[in-house]
Amino acid sequence: MMKLISRFIFWITGWKVMGGWPKGLKKAVLIAIPHTSNWDLLYARAAFFLMDIPVKFTIKKEVMVGPLGWLIKVLGGISIDRKRISGKKRQTYTEAMINMLKEKDQLVIMVTPEGTRSFAPKWKTGFYRVAQGAEVPIVIGYLDYKKKHAGIGPVFMPDGNMDGQIGEMKEFGRKITGRHPEKGIR
Repeated sequence: MMKLISRFIFWITGWKVMGGWPKGLKKAVLIAIPHTSNWDLLYARAAFFLMDIPVKFTIKKEVMVGPLGWLIKVLGGISIDRKRISGKKRQTYTEAMINMLKEKDQLVIMVTPEGTRSFAPKWKTGFYRVAQGAEVPIVIGYLDYKKKHAGIGPVFMPDGNMDGQIGEMKEFGRKITGRHPEKGIR
């Protein structure tokens, strides 16, 4: 059903899917760039349904209740429970995501590295730390509003050179036009 709705959204708005998910890749952190608008979730979610990518995004468990929780779950939301582990301190959001990736046979978690829809000169680094800790690659997903393309870009395996690899990711992102270009990657 969601794929059919997504196909209709892309048809009526003139968007196209470009490329596809790397063959055989079952676990990854997918960064969605650039994130400049609330519309990004609609187009990204539709694109991933069309590409058959079982993308999930994380949200606090407290939000996942009632009808809103049901809708968020249908769209790919998974709750993060920062419970205590064996009497230790509460796990961080990053630790919870690492544990989720390690526990599952197949999981792709979508993250927006800017952490906001506003211009962010510096990206949050949690996505990199999650991928490194879970030993999974980082895949770039993008929305180019100028071309009306939604696609998959390069894949990066975290090698410890976080600043250098994030610089390469940003370089790719500079070629992509967000819904509000002034808020995009510079």
